[in-house]
Amino acid sequence: MKKRELTLITIALLLGAILGGLIGEIVGSYLPEGAVKTLFTKSFDIGFKPFVANFYAISLTFGIMFKINFVSVVCVALVLIYFKWWYI
Repeated sequence: MKKRELTLITIALLLGAILGGLIGEIVGSYLPEGAVKTLFTKSFDIGFKPFVANFYAISLTFGIMFKINFVSVVCVALVLIYFKWWYI
């Protein structure tokens, strides 16, 4: 696999996760209360909470957090299927 293909797959996976999470939150906000709304809006966080180091002239913030929901997982799976079908 070439470096360009790996970069393309990485960017596509990140965009799939971001757009999937956004779509899940938007669709879930319009659904009535119930199991389907919970499926779309329920998410879990993976990562580190932000750590802030305040100095006199500089404030540094470190951290990374991934918010994963059902639709983001589905979109990532679709991106993987697409790339397996056409590129790999």
